[in-house]
Amino acid sequence: MRDYPTDFTVVATEVGPGGRTRAARFRCRAGFQREAVAAGPTADGVLLDEETFRVRAALLDHMIPCLAFALEEKAHVNVWRTRLEAMGLPSGPWLRELKRAVLGGAPDDLPFRVWWREGAALRETHVPLGRLKERLLSVTPGQRIGYVVDAVYHAENARRIVDLVRGADVLFIETPFLQDDVELAARKYHLTARQAGLVARQAGVKRLVPFHFSPRYGGEEERLRREAEDAFAS
Repeated sequence: MRDYPTDFTVVATEVGPGGRTRAARFRCRAGFQREAVAAGPTADGVLLDEETFRVRAALLDHMIPCLAFALEEKAHVNVWRTRLEAMGLPSGPWLRELKRAVLGGAPDDLPFRVWWREGAALRETHVPLGRLKERLLSVTPGQRIGYVVDAVYHAENARRIVDLVRGADVLFIETPFLQDDVELAARKYHLTARQAGLVARQAGVKRLVPFHFSPRYGGEEERLRREAEDAFAS
């Protein structure tokens, strides 16, 4: 494993009450031996913050702690190719750097380096970032996707789910039980389809995707979907 060209690495993070975390790293070239990684409290539930997306989590009650997740794109940045030509600028790797600067929140007055090659010669010019944004780019909000599974229905769980997935474009949420079996759902620390739909409505999500059906309803999954959708739409 030490001879592999890429040091494949897994970083595992455990989230506890109050957002406290601990983490460990497992590297291919180290034989996947456990290595401690510095970790502290999460900020606003953020577990991972990358260039184009972030992952948030909320700790839910499933008799044991369980995590729900929200995957958030930071933005979509697209280049208007016709406007690029109108400005007399070439395409090239600098456009990736431009998108990265915009996603990173660089100031509009930043003199941005536009560069390209003409044969063996390297050419460059500098244009204010704000001007490039205004004339070349279309910046639209990214999508948010929620994922909730394994949670009992009570006020605190509902609040945490709503805070996590508020306004999400898509919410994947468990609907294991029908409302007729609400007492069984509570004993199993799961949601009913109706409860899932009500939480989704309260969170103002755009699209609900019910899943994680109990096998007791084999062949009747459509009843679970319909109960969730009816509560969501009411």
